Amino acid sequence: MRILVVEDNRDIAANLGDYLEDRGHTVDYAADGVTGLHLAVVNEFDAIVLDLNLPGMDGLEVCRKLRQEGRKQTPVLMLTARDSLENKLEGFESGADDYLVKPFALQEVEARLAVLARRGKAAQPRILEVADLICNLDTLEVHRQGKLLQLNPTALKILQALMEASPAVVTRQELETRVWGEELPDSDSLRVHIHGLRAAVDKPFEKALIQTRHGIGYRIVDPDAS
Repeated sequence: MRILVVEDNRDIAANLGDYLEDRGHTVDYAADGVTGLHLAVVNEFDAIVLDLNLPGMDGLEVCRKLRQEGRKQTPVLMLTARDSLENKLEGFESGADDYLVKPFALQEVEARLAVLARRGKAAQPRILEVADLICNLDTLEVHRQGKLLQLNPTALKILQALMEASPAVVTRQELETRVWGEELPDSDSLRVHIHGLRAAVDKPFEKALIQTRHGIGYRIVDPDAS
């Protein structure tokens, strides 16, 4: 599983990360709510471990924004020292899928995450939509206004990253890492592929969906909704 741990207690985060990585999972970290929300929106995780008490933005708000604004259904296991029924209900109402009170057993965390990840994969929608643009993640087909678009594998990866994050901006660095991993290309490669993507997605149609945020990155957004 690829897991995001959002926890400001370094000892807890380290213990969780070490245990999960030793068990063969990939773990990303965030020590505050704002960073955690950003990572959760622009990346694909099988599950998220989310602390309730976080600096910058608490876990309840992170979860709400992830569901409502980020439109992500990644399973969330919320961690907290609060064990009242009211606190648990607040967590579920914010969009959390499961709730675990500190202190906890690491084995139980992994077991709960595995269950959530299986449920998430079964329920996760495989269709991305922005305005009249539709990307089927199962068939890897992209349509706009019912017309099948021809995209190469690199353009498809970029489009998927932009559509998953929409309407948020995805930085150049994040796109490059998503597409090429650690073997980053020369500085013009991403620009060239974005140009080709625009030629397929925007140029034949009346409204452009792909926007540039100069010095930052790119986003794809419905112009009628912005």
